[in-house]
Amino acid sequence: MEFALKVVLAYLLGSINGALLLGRVRGVDIRTQGSGNAGGTNALRTQGPGFALAVIVIDVAKGWLAGAWLPSAGLAVAGFPGAEAGGAGPWLVPACALAAILGHIYPVFHGFRGGKGVATLVGAVAAVSPLALVALLATWLLMMMLWGFVGLASIVAACALPLILFAIGAQPQAPLLVFGLLCGALVAYTHRGNLARMRAGTEPRARRLWLLGRLRGQ
Repeated sequence: MEFALKVVLAYLLGSINGALLLGRVRGVDIRTQGSGNAGGTNALRTQGPGFALAVIVIDVAKGWLAGAWLPSAGLAVAGFPGAEAGGAGPWLVPACALAAILGHIYPVFHGFRGGKGVATLVGAVAAVSPLALVALLATWLLMMMLWGFVGLASIVAACALPLILFAIGAQPQAPLLVFGLLCGALVAYTHRGNLARMRAGTEPRARRLWLLGRLRGQ
């Protein structure tokens, strides 16, 4: 019972989408602008760096809260009197972390149209394994320097997550490896449009981070 309730709460927490929440304050829906994605990259391109930074902070924070705070919190905090903290087994942390990512991608509060899950994934990985987060971000940055595509870098980094978790011996091993595999699959799926645009040659590059392109003079 505790396991299911906390996973549902993690999903609801993930459904609080930073771009859509702040967009309501500003009077815009960024799903109608730019790429149509309710995430940090589209927020940056359509609303500017200040808005995008606030979006990223919210989306990263909810992933961290779902993985680091919620699993050990007493459910009395969330309105279920008498429930004690902890005791739901090794699958609870990765399950809550994954539920928050799913909530971001398919938010119940916003018609199940959210972002691509990367910022919330970053917060979730920070909760389950800070060391894995360092390797995840390093992989993302390397891909950005080589190819300059945010979507490709996100896919490669997310798909590398189970390998990273295995290599560093993150525990509990089996739950975290399943978490990593599912995250990689989710991020690859949510970025399928980016892959199509890359094949068509219409995907924009982040040229400030594209070191290989600068070295080639492109």
